[in-house]
Amino acid sequence: MLISASMVKELRERTGAGMMDCKKALVETDGNLDEAGEFLRKSGRAKADKKASRVAADGRVVIAIDGDKAVVVEINSETDFVARDENFVAFTNAAAVTALASGTTDITAFANEALADGRSVETARTELVAKVGENISVRRIAAVKTAGLLGTYTHGARIAAIVALDGGDEALARDIAMHVAASNPMCIDQSGVPVDELERERRILTEQAEASGKPADIVEKIVHGRISKYLKEITLLGQPFVKNPDVSIGKLLGSAGASVTSFVRFEVGEGIEKKQENLADEVMKQINDAKKGDDKTE
Repeated sequence: MLISASMVKELRERTGAGMMDCKKALVETDGNLDEAGEFLRKSGRAKADKKASRVAADGRVVIAIDGDKAVVVEINSETDFVARDENFVAFTNAAAVTALASGTTDITAFANEALADGRSVETARTELVAKVGENISVRRIAAVKTAGLLGTYTHGARIAAIVALDGGDEALARDIAMHVAASNPMCIDQSGVPVDELERERRILTEQAEASGKPADIVEKIVHGRISKYLKEITLLGQPFVKNPDVSIGKLLGSAGASVTSFVRFEVGEGIEKKQENLADEVMKQINDAKKGDDKTE
């Protein structure tokens, strides 16, 4: 059957797939548009499965907020190039809106949620993989709800923070969210520091102080002072405010009669081990592979 340009155009408008993929699908299905659409969906799933093992450590974090609740979603791509692609951006924005509406933070359950256009998140993801040619991963979702104020801040599309504030005002809530994004505190105050983390730090500092040969009572004072400094560095209330380092976050909140009840911070790719490529080794590998190919033809 002759596949016309108008048929390819219509299928492309229906599915968003590339022209060559649309033409191939129409050829495979004898010009049946409905069957061609299904062919493309199956092809997209197959491509997504093949790319699933590839590391996706780039991407975007997106916040969606509605009244007293907000969500932040991280969706990963393999490269920054795709992270800036309009199709990827549209998918991440739509996913954040769906996450806010659904209330789920479970990634497996979220895959079955419906986007505004009626497609499931998973269907949209696999179709996007086929379109951009990279592995796409919906990595994580966090939700914050409060009876107080919500402050949000994004640094580009790579760092996002949400803060729940009891007391204060919207300007303060945004300032605290901006601080969280910039300074990456571990927790609100000392009570939130994991016991094993604190003991590990204390052990390291003690060994360092003992190595100086100082008496035990002096070592104890040194460790106490360094632990206090460490806690100020990692806790939100102890950190100096990024906009005014002479004031700690604790004092800033105290002067406004406010307190932080919770916060969340996402940074694109944090904790994902990226494959390190050595350019020189890659070039030599290609040269050697080419040489082997030449040897086989002689």
